[in-house]
Amino acid sequence: MADGASLEARLCSEQYGSGAARGCCAAVDGSLQWEAWGWRWWGFSGAFTAKPEGPDGGGEGAPATASAPLSRLLALFLPQGFPDSVSPDYLPYQLWDSVQAFASSLSGSLATHAVLLGLGVGDAKASVSAATATWLVKDSTGMLGRIIFAWWKGSKLDCNAKHWRLFADILNDVAMFLEIMAPVYPICFTMIVCISNLAKCIVSVAGGATRAALTMHQARRNNMADVSAKDSSQETLVNLAGLLVSLLMLPLVSGCPSFSLGCFFLFTALHIYANYRAVRALVIETLNEGRLWLVLKHFLQRGEVLGPTSANRMEPLWTGFWPSVSLSLGVPLHCLISSVSELQQLVEGHQEPYLLRWNQSQNQVQVVLSQMAGPETVLRAATHGLVLGALRRDGPLPRELEELRNQVQAGLAKESWVIVRETHHVLDKLFPKFLKVSSCCLPPLYGGILPIVPGPALSSFPPVSPALEHLPCSSTRPNPFVGFQDSPPSLSHQSHPVCFQSQRPCQGLSGALITSLTIFKPHPPKPPQINVI
Repeated sequence: MADGASLEARLCSEQYGSGAARGCCAAVDGSLQWEAWGWRWWGFSGAFTAKPEGPDGGGEGAPATASAPLSRLLALFLPQGFPDSVSPDYLPYQLWDSVQAFASSLSGSLATHAVLLGLGVGDAKASVSAATATWLVKDSTGMLGRIIFAWWKGSKLDCNAKHWRLFADILNDVAMFLEIMAPVYPICFTMIVCISNLAKCIVSVAGGATRAALTMHQARRNNMADVSAKDSSQETLVNLAGLLVSLLMLPLVSGCPSFSLGCFFLFTALHIYANYRAVRALVIETLNEGRLWLVLKHFLQRGEVLGPTSANRMEPLWTGFWPSVSLSLGVPLHCLISSVSELQQLVEGHQEPYLLRWNQSQNQVQVVLSQMAGPETVLRAATHGLVLGALRRDGPLPRELEELRNQVQAGLAKESWVIVRETHHVLDKLFPKFLKVSSCCLPPLYGGILPIVPGPALSSFPPVSPALEHLPCSSTRPNPFVGFQDSPPSLSHQSHPVCFQSQRPCQGLSGALITSLTIFKPHPPKPPQINVI
């Protein structure tokens, strides 16, 4: 009866963007009593109602009063609007991330204790200047390593965030193990701590970059700053707890190196396991090369498209650094060709706004993108490259691709550009079906984060040479790489140069330099002109 009375006394209700709603009813004293939120993220089903107080001032309103401190506490560490302002995988990822941060904090305390012991803290014979010099050499080595690693791998950290996040945490454990073992070899102490600090600086670059990519994935209401700030608060709380535990642990292990090493291995095992579970909890709704290959392979074999959850669950985390085919998107044109005949082979048969070259011996695919290339074109170009890589693999394929694979694996004399042209015709039939099925099965955010190789930002080249005017165009529909005009250009023609432009065709493509090639319509050869001097 009390529930029925409260429902009858409900005066109004409010509904939020997530679809959740709560109402309020009139209390005896005339105040409004709102329903309390149900914590569906914590395993409770439905919302519990804060009933109005009775005439005797009883405790029927206790649930709302009891939940208020918990709500204020969670507001300190969770983004505003949680859980609807973040991705569905936010909570499981953050829980496992907190566990790994706690284990890493304890391991870090043991490593710091070992480094200070090796520097001579507590030893009257130790030299302050020698310890200072060792510390400076250690830091300078790490700074140089940070710069070199950011230059070497910086552009690949966001598209493979899960792989590099796991790599960074494992490398961090290796660095701390080196620090713990450094005092055992005093002669090599400086070299060991320098290598360890170099590894830690690489960890900071990879961890920071992947953390930014994951924050972008988790923020669903343009609240990246709030998600990042609350993640920092959670990490600070975990590190504070780790500091308190370390203060109790270090006096117990300081006199027993074997016990210290055993504790380190225990914390390291927990750290790696928690990291693996955290990365596995992520359901990233964008396509990188690995997830695109899984989706494409499933489509070629069964005619179905994997959803984001299935694709992320099947994505390899340990072998993702060595793909079977080397796929490079956005390669400058001059890296693909060196002669007119190569350009003629590259252009022939291309009806899409991209040019593709396949090196069979190295299983390397390089793609030049037109300025007309949009998200669908980039996806087709990447799919085309992976289809060429599939010709060198085993497994069921559609009949058209099976015939091509038999020819490639049999070693029949067939040029790569001929196979590329034939796969163009196959993709003309398969790719529309792939897109149609994908649009029915996948959410709108299942778009692309594919690594784009940055090229030179050149505004223009000299005019097109007359030798390029007579390249045949065998396509039956307009080729996006061919600019038709009424009269052939001359050497002094300046209105249609071959140009390279930098643009970002769609959200999620980082650093894409899109190249556009203009080749003029062939004309009948003119009779040669002889100038008599």
